[in-house]
Amino acid sequence: MKTSDTSAIFVIFGGTGDLSHRKLMPALYNLVNDGLLPERFAVVAVGRKEKSREVYQQEVYASLQKYSRNKITKTHWARLRDAIYYFSFDFNDSAGYQRLHTYLEELDSTRHTGGNRIFYLAVAPDYFPQIVAELQRHRFVPAEHGWQRLVIEKPFGKDLSTARSLNSQLTRVFSEDSIYRIDHYLGKEMIQNILVLRFCNSVFTSLWNNQYIDHIQISLSEQDGVGTRGGYYESAGAIRDMVQNHIIQILTLVAMEPPVDLSTDAIRNEKLKVIQAIADFTPEQFRSDVVFGQYGPGMINGQPVPGYRSEPQVSPTSLTETFVAFKLQINNFRWAGTPFYIRTGKRLSSRSAEIAIQFKTLPPILYFKDRMVQEPNLLVIKIQPETGVYFQFNTKDFMSHHDIVATKMDTSCVLPTQGNTPEAYERLIYDILRGDTTLFPRWDEIEAAWKFADQLIAFRDQQRFRFPNYDAGSWGPAKSFELLARDGREWITV
Repeated sequence: MKTSDTSAIFVIFGGTGDLSHRKLMPALYNLVNDGLLPERFAVVAVGRKEKSREVYQQEVYASLQKYSRNKITKTHWARLRDAIYYFSFDFNDSAGYQRLHTYLEELDSTRHTGGNRIFYLAVAPDYFPQIVAELQRHRFVPAEHGWQRLVIEKPFGKDLSTARSLNSQLTRVFSEDSIYRIDHYLGKEMIQNILVLRFCNSVFTSLWNNQYIDHIQISLSEQDGVGTRGGYYESAGAIRDMVQNHIIQILTLVAMEPPVDLSTDAIRNEKLKVIQAIADFTPEQFRSDVVFGQYGPGMINGQPVPGYRSEPQVSPTSLTETFVAFKLQINNFRWAGTPFYIRTGKRLSSRSAEIAIQFKTLPPILYFKDRMVQEPNLLVIKIQPETGVYFQFNTKDFMSHHDIVATKMDTSCVLPTQGNTPEAYERLIYDILRGDTTLFPRWDEIEAAWKFADQLIAFRDQQRFRFPNYDAGSWGPAKSFELLARDGREWITV
């Protein structure tokens, strides 16, 4: 990445929150460490609690020691500490925005940031419309000088209707190209590497279609439960929390057509076409091809853990899904007839995120007769916790006269010469500073994703589930295995 020379004041609403301390501040520190923050830069953390700038800086330092991927050095910390400010007011207090406006104007003159502002809403979604309206009312936007950008975290709405309403409120103040909708999965290195893997290797580019690929799996599994997020998760569930955003975005990169160039809109246009091509579920397909689950008590790493209904802020009779698996079809020339199997869940056997592409097997002739076993060619893109590519192909077993064995190539070990893999938020913040929106979903992508997710939500709401239906520490409900077994397939884990 090249050094950015874009000056700005980075205003974080919710500067005392968990996201700021665990992700945003460590990301900013590591950008300093890598020489990627501009010289004329400031961070203004906005929070309700009264505290001095020095106290807040000390709190940030403690967070960096705990969460930063790089060791904290005096030089780099001094650089970031000098750029950190704290401003206290209640988001419901309209007069506070005017004080903040004056404060930023004064800071702009001392830090020489040219009027450029990034407004990062690290707060509950209910505050998004209110804060944006106040920014307009007090003339933060539009400003006389510089540019203004808005950054918001998921969830972007609770369904298609609320997402449209929220988008309407935001675009009355900020233009579409000034709104950055964070999906941190898009900042992960292997997610960005999908396009390179697909379009820079003729061996894959020529085979990446329904003629050669048997099926594709996308699995995002978590060992953690909902923890302290029970209140949020009760109204979200796995569909809103994972499918509508992370999984749909990964799907678009796996299935998209080659863009005409690497411009932001060219890539986004192809991603949108994938979502629009997802086939609607028939009532019969809903019943046979969609599986919901909720974890009960079990064992994780040898330790007992409670079931979802025993988590804080969760109803003891909750019907919220913590797991969902389904099969979908993409109706276009490239993918017609090739199934995509999706699964995601909490309290599963391990924490992992993988994309598995299984190629079609050859007919049972020549070497593949009698007792010889042919394993399918398999390409697995490992997103986390390991990062890399796994490829399986067949070779002769040199220890026998006839047998064939599956040989596995795994590049998931990071070489020392490659340095540290940047955390997702580092890349995303860096792109926001540069004004690059490629890794941020456009509104029409969000809208199309909600149209798909709303189908699943509507079907879910019509059901009465016998929850819990899988133990914590397992790989989910038995029906999720039956989903693939009916097609003669099984979930792939490597």
